[in-house]
Amino acid sequence: MRLRAIISYDGSGFSGYQVQPNGRTVQEEIETVLTKMHQGVKTRITASGRTDTGVHATGQVIHFDSELSIPPMGWVKGLNAQLPDDIRILQVEQVADDFHARFDVQWKTYRYKWTLEDIPMPFERHMVSYVQGKRPELSRMQEAANHLIGEHDFRSFSATNTSIQDFVRSIYEARLEQHDHQLHLVITGNGFLYNMVRIIAGTLWEIGIGKREPSEMIEIIAAMDRSKAGKTAPPQGLYLEKVGYETL
Repeated sequence: MRLRAIISYDGSGFSGYQVQPNGRTVQEEIETVLTKMHQGVKTRITASGRTDTGVHATGQVIHFDSELSIPPMGWVKGLNAQLPDDIRILQVEQVADDFHARFDVQWKTYRYKWTLEDIPMPFERHMVSYVQGKRPELSRMQEAANHLIGEHDFRSFSATNTSIQDFVRSIYEARLEQHDHQLHLVITGNGFLYNMVRIIAGTLWEIGIGKREPSEMIEIIAAMDRSKAGKTAPPQGLYLEKVGYETL
């Protein structure tokens, strides 16, 4: 049978989600526990997508196959009892055998967090982004973010070392939120390019502090040129918040 799980992890101690030759990864930690639960039979997991070094998740989705007769809550408890403290299984459910955590995705929501503290708290250093200097204006950032809504070629917001050919994505929502001493960007789309959210975040920050005008977002999108967008924001402020498998 095929099982779908929602997982959360603190990405600060990982070299990203995907297994790699050198470095601790989320995928490897979970597969190690699942293989142990299956008496040494290698059990692979497939995720909705990978996250980079230092990036977190509160709603990553994975699937795996198993013939073990374990109820959903038994999977949750059994996995969490053996996984390290920086990974947690939030939910497990049986799904159709043809369900695919990656290929069936309809939309994803990411959240990017900045701290606005003059002196950032040390225990937040891996969980939020800190940019020293001028405070941004949320209204300017929101005005610019509105231009992202819709279907566009987003190659201006893609890392230059990507090998993909199709840069067209649809953004359904892009909003800025004030949370006490934090500023959040919440963005939902049908898919995201490599580093896309972090480049958008870096560009919006530059607009917020007056380095660019909100209307420049239109020109940046139209340019289809990475050099026209802002700096890539640090990874520690980024969270994969939710993955949807139904049409919005």
